[in-house]
Amino acid sequence: MKKYFLAFPLILLLTVPLKAQDRDIRNVFFDTLRTSDVQPTPIGVDDMKFTGSGIPSHEDSVLMLYTTRIIQRDLDFYADFELVPIDSFYLRTYEITVLDLLGWMRLGANYVVKLETEFPGRNMKVKWRLYHTVNSQQIDHGEFEYNRAFWREIGHDIANEIVHTLTGEKGIFRTKIVYIRRLGKAKELFMADYDGANERQLTENGSINISPCFDPNQELVYFISYMEGDPQLYKVEINSGVITKVAGYPGMVAAPAVSPDGKRIACVLTKDGNSEIYVLDTEGRIIKRLTRTPSIETAPTWSPDGRYIAFSSDRTGAPQIYIMDSDGLDQHRVTFSGTWNDSPIWSRRGDRLTFVSRTKFRRFDIASVDTAGHDYRILTEVAMNENPHFSPDGKHIIFYSNRLSDGDIYSMDVSGRNRRRITTTGDCSNPYWGPVK
Repeated sequence: MKKYFLAFPLILLLTVPLKAQDRDIRNVFFDTLRTSDVQPTPIGVDDMKFTGSGIPSHEDSVLMLYTTRIIQRDLDFYADFELVPIDSFYLRTYEITVLDLLGWMRLGANYVVKLETEFPGRNMKVKWRLYHTVNSQQIDHGEFEYNRAFWREIGHDIANEIVHTLTGEKGIFRTKIVYIRRLGKAKELFMADYDGANERQLTENGSINISPCFDPNQELVYFISYMEGDPQLYKVEINSGVITKVAGYPGMVAAPAVSPDGKRIACVLTKDGNSEIYVLDTEGRIIKRLTRTPSIETAPTWSPDGRYIAFSSDRTGAPQIYIMDSDGLDQHRVTFSGTWNDSPIWSRRGDRLTFVSRTKFRRFDIASVDTAGHDYRILTEVAMNENPHFSPDGKHIIFYSNRLSDGDIYSMDVSGRNRRRITTTGDCSNPYWGPVK
């Protein structure tokens, strides 16, 4: 198992959940723009209670608090849910010492998570229970026990279980993001948890490294580097840090995008003097050239089923978004609003594209359009915003913005709500969200 994932937990215990038909699964499919019509479900997370013998140490109390906050933050981040905070004024006014399910319902919560913990040896064991406040019934429950050093992982795993119980989908709270961070004159690859924690540097070559993307198994990160002069395609093994050159052609290699099956890489080559889109195998060998125009063709991105590729082309004078079959046929334009449209990404459903658009205020924003070219919408309306990429569940977007710094990574849900700043160093760009492992 990969050392950055579940190799470290000593014990993992999960009780058998209720059958699907017995759960209250909220079957809502989120997609770009449609979130605005769906109200998030209010959910509360009670403070963790100590159930072990004796009195918890100060360190144990801190871990209980921090783990609770992780669960609360995860669920509040998720597009389906909205965290209901504990109202201290309400508790004081009604002299409530223990907030029961009725109290949570009066605060507005439809669901409540109850947490209990003890500390056997150097481990932390947490039991969680999920309740429906309206009928006061327990919906699901489980238990995790890891070494106490991995309290964050306990919190993320509990939140993932709750997401799966209430939506039927896999949670994203153990996913990773990769991005570029400027260090002096160099730009290096970094990887972190989805929320920016546990940052780790992947390259240290002192060169310019850009355009990172995970392979579907999250074992490799492909990227472009100038370490040998002209930009060429490389990959780094996440566990070992070993860097290997994948493709080197005369001129430039740029904008890599790995196919959903992990067997092909769409990218840009200038070996014949012009910027054209090619498909390579994972050894860097050319499978097929897809475009043949005198224009600049760039930013290829695969549809979720691998049948189509969206890309950017300035064949009409300024960059616009086009779609073609994965073999290069049926190339057609899909954006007609915005004077400059680039860096497309597909929605999980494959019926919309999200991209960078220069709006009427001559500001770069994140925008969206359906694949027929209709329903153009702007999702950001402040500062410069670039490099969008979807979360693996298709409900969230990470992107670059300079709204509070020279440049950091931000996230939002697919309607543009619930925006959060992920990095705070002011020198980050090119984010890419990895798959669920």
